[in-house]
Amino acid sequence: MKIYGLMQDSIVDGPGFRFACFVQGCPHGCPGCHNPDSHDPAGGREMTVEEVVAQLLKNPLTDGLTLSGGDPFAQPEDCLALARIAHEHNLNVWAYSGWTFEYLRDQGSAAQKALLAEVDVLIDGPFLLDQRTLSLPWRGSRNQRVIDVPASLASGEAALRPD
Repeated sequence: MKIYGLMQDSIVDGPGFRFACFVQGCPHGCPGCHNPDSHDPAGGREMTVEEVVAQLLKNPLTDGLTLSGGDPFAQPEDCLALARIAHEHNLNVWAYSGWTFEYLRDQGSAAQKALLAEVDVLIDGPFLLDQRTLSLPWRGSRNQRVIDVPASLASGEAALRPD
């Protein structure tokens, strides 16, 4: 898989100590993105899922896996494998995507839908520079939502998590 970067013990990519996996490649190209070097799918470095998992499982204090980027839904098969392994180790899974929950649920590929079903919390929507905020937890612009994915898939409607 193509990796932009890995971060142990992140406290800004979801609650608790998180292992953040920043994938390489993003089709959205949001102006003002905080990881613009992650957009080019030809950039980054190659790693196997197993190599990433070895890093993920290094710290016994890790609370969860955060898939970010880039856009993890641009590499859904590898990110799905990571999410499944995280769940096998009782870690929660958060993901950031420029696509909305509704788009991924209704128009996503089979692999994107499978990844969505393996995610506990999705922060969705593109980063919009004119809606940039530092006051909302876990997101960069006011249009982005923090979605409880299992509840949303069960109800058919995006179930927002309280801040």
